[in-house]
Amino acid sequence: MTFLGIERSLTGRRWVGPDAAADRLAEGLAQRAGLPLAVARILAERGVEAEGAEGFLTPRLRELLPDPLSLRDMGVAAERLVAATVNAERIAIFADYDVDGGSSAALLLDWLRGQGRDATLYIPDRIDEGYGPNGPAMAALAGDHDLIVCVDCGTLSHDALTDAGGTDIIVLDHHLGGAILPPALAVVNPNRADEDGSLGHLCAAGVVFLTLVQAGRVLRGMGRPEPDLMALLDLVALATVADVAPLIGVNRAFVRQGLAIMARRNRPGLVALSDVARLDGPPGAFHLGFLLGPRINAGGRVGRADLGARCLACRDPREAGRLAAELDALNRDRRAIEAAVRDEALAQVEARGDAGLSWAAGQGWHPGVVGIVAARIKEATDLPSVVIGIENGIGKGSARSVPGVDLGRVIHRLADEGLLIKGGGHMMAAGLTVAEEKIPAAMARLSDLIAADLAQRSGARDLRISGLMECAGATPQLYRQIEDAGPFGQAAPAPRFAFADQMIHSAGTMGDSHLRLSFRSAGGPALEAVAWGAMNGPLGPALIGARGRRFHLAGRLDLSTWNGRERLRLRLEDAAPV
Repeated sequence: MTFLGIERSLTGRRWVGPDAAADRLAEGLAQRAGLPLAVARILAERGVEAEGAEGFLTPRLRELLPDPLSLRDMGVAAERLVAATVNAERIAIFADYDVDGGSSAALLLDWLRGQGRDATLYIPDRIDEGYGPNGPAMAALAGDHDLIVCVDCGTLSHDALTDAGGTDIIVLDHHLGGAILPPALAVVNPNRADEDGSLGHLCAAGVVFLTLVQAGRVLRGMGRPEPDLMALLDLVALATVADVAPLIGVNRAFVRQGLAIMARRNRPGLVALSDVARLDGPPGAFHLGFLLGPRINAGGRVGRADLGARCLACRDPREAGRLAAELDALNRDRRAIEAAVRDEALAQVEARGDAGLSWAAGQGWHPGVVGIVAARIKEATDLPSVVIGIENGIGKGSARSVPGVDLGRVIHRLADEGLLIKGGGHMMAAGLTVAEEKIPAAMARLSDLIAADLAQRSGARDLRISGLMECAGATPQLYRQIEDAGPFGQAAPAPRFAFADQMIHSAGTMGDSHLRLSFRSAGGPALEAVAWGAMNGPLGPALIGARGRRFHLAGRLDLSTWNGRERLRLRLEDAAPV
């Protein structure tokens, strides 16, 4: 249903709102459950009825936590981990270099320290070693350790795990698996080919947490004290959001409770990262994904791969502050590198004009930023995107998908067909390595494989609006009530509201690419809005000189805290002239 009659906005999108039936459902839910209409609309969209409203708004981990033993190999993995701990065996943790891998490693390190044990942390260098276990590293770790735990990697590392010889290996992962499992004592992965997929939305840190829950049961059976697992949920929440895991089921409870624990500021690494990111107030899912996550990732992208995990696991506030400052500096370097690659990649995409896949490849593009650039291109084109950096005839790339296209599975298929040297991932993100001369053929085949999924997408360029709102109704109290229906993120988008017939009171730039403006309806109060990156697209230039003109505006509410003062504003996403 076209909303406010807008068929083509300033960003070229049609606005689509709830139909009459959805409106009636939300209004009835608001009355029966005693909720603001804005909150009732969210619950109605999620299929929540009045009887289940309270449980949805206050998700309890105890009620939503699945039985860890529902995952294959879980019993073996938990018992072996406990045995290594109790017997003071030498343990190594091999982790991926992103936020999920770093958080997963920090979870295990924290848990082990709680029992007076430690472990060797190994995170491969993105450029020299690439993603996942490699033979030399595994052989070296096997020579000095009794148990190797691979987190957020390992499911497809058959050869590398073989090189570990007879050392026991546990794989705790969530990436798509193949028909044959690697040679490991246990492979706990909800996305194994022989799993039912009911827990496929977990990130690796979620899998690690379930493993620690089962390990706690084993300890209890031995009459040993169990570590406080609830205190670890800040790491699980961080990984869940940063890895763009769907915020459904137990993931909602992970993030909600993890954010509450993070607000207590008990983990030195997260405190230091929050401070360098200038986070003034309790963290939200947005902060995890856009402020903390990029800084933790920066070490693996353009610096030392283990910096993020070391910062998260650090117990000394002074050392945590030093690591966070280093990550913050690396993140600034990453942004500069990313901007240069993004401009070149976008130029390629626009010149190619592929209607089904946005892809670009370039000599010398830093492999640490191709994933971010792929995400930016996906946002700009609303198409699955692949960005590949080429060095010495080998391309290393990252892919980002759109809803409805399982890119990880298709990339895995390309590897099976021999068009890629290797490749894999999950539904929304994947990585690949490809010979330079095979890049055009691989991208053409990828475009063909996703064509059917893309054809089934409806309203891909539609902007979905939850409902109308007035400036006077946009209050911090309403914002908090809306947040109770969160957390918001992948598969659980935050509500987007339209403000109809608003006069632009002021407009100006903020930084190099952002737009700041204020607006009001006739006789009403003004509301501030910020449009991030708007000056790089059509929205910013159209509104920068629009003082005194009237527009329909759409975006999401945002509450910021500065020097102890709260300020509600609109995170502006689109506009259309009245």
